[in-house]
Amino acid sequence: MKVVVLAGGTSTEREVSLISGAGIYRALKSKGHQAVLLDVYLGADISRDEIGNVFDMDRDWAEGIEDIKEESPDPEAVKKMRTDSLKTFFGPNVVEICYMADVVFMALHGANGEDGKIQAAFELLGIPYTGTDYLSSGICMNKIIAKDIMRVNGLPTPEGYGLFIGDEVREIGYPAVVKANNGGSSVGTYIVNNRKELDEAIKAAAAFDDYVVIEKFVKGREFTCGLIDGKALPIVEIMPVEGGYDYKNKYQKGMTNEVCPAELSAEKTEEIQRTAEKIYKALRLHAYARLDFMMGEDGNIYCLEANTLPGMTPTSLLPQEAACVGMDYGELCEKLMEIALRDYKGRPGL
Repeated sequence: MKVVVLAGGTSTEREVSLISGAGIYRALKSKGHQAVLLDVYLGADISRDEIGNVFDMDRDWAEGIEDIKEESPDPEAVKKMRTDSLKTFFGPNVVEICYMADVVFMALHGANGEDGKIQAAFELLGIPYTGTDYLSSGICMNKIIAKDIMRVNGLPTPEGYGLFIGDEVREIGYPAVVKANNGGSSVGTYIVNNRKELDEAIKAAAAFDDYVVIEKFVKGREFTCGLIDGKALPIVEIMPVEGGYDYKNKYQKGMTNEVCPAELSAEKTEEIQRTAEKIYKALRLHAYARLDFMMGEDGNIYCLEANTLPGMTPTSLLPQEAACVGMDYGELCEKLMEIALRDYKGRPGL
């Protein structure tokens, strides 16, 4: 099968995306697929004459992709790397090559990738892609809208509200959490213990978004639950060696311990998995996703957010969960493509 693995982009999760893309690309190549890895924003460094044979080129498309650094990348610095005269978000040759593929594997994370914009463009262009559709992508990327939908459906999520920068701040007690509304990978997320820290965190989060989420901090154990086709996988417990589950602890080796399946009672495992399936349905998700949970010291569970394009390196959380049910990394990648092609004609808007 001819597959474009689409990664990179201009979000603060760019490096995470490239690592995911490299893993998917290598797995698909090992399975015999004709795969290429493209940076959605920087495009393909090939001549126009080479496009027709791009899937037959003897080239390692993942060459030069490095490990994730401690700090998230600067989107403005990435934008300066474009040397072409195109005014579109898509880099040189990207759309043309995607047209030639049987399916595009979405390895993008964050803004302009996980927020439904590219999904909507591909649906208009008639390009099949993996993952959920444009509507559910947009809903889940907007944390406060996703939380509102959970609350309306009686599904557990921490108490909180959304705030435009400059509006009056309402305190909800401490400790509290401040998040950039459309952020990811814990970028633009801060735990605060008083009004001074709250004001400082809002100002810091404003560098990532003009709308922020302020919610109650839940002290306890952190879990994540992946779903494929709406069915919950085994749960992972996430335990940072030191501090919280921030960008550094998420992506630097040795900074976090992950236990899969999580050491939970059968009853609590069932509760988290069934809640995850209900949230998946309420948010109109398709194909696959990963939901993050906190279990408070009182045993109550709360969904923090939904990830519509979760990390897909071979050691990421979703692949770990799939491995627990006997699905190796390459098989997982092929399964997600199979779902994409099965559901392609049924996507909204087509």
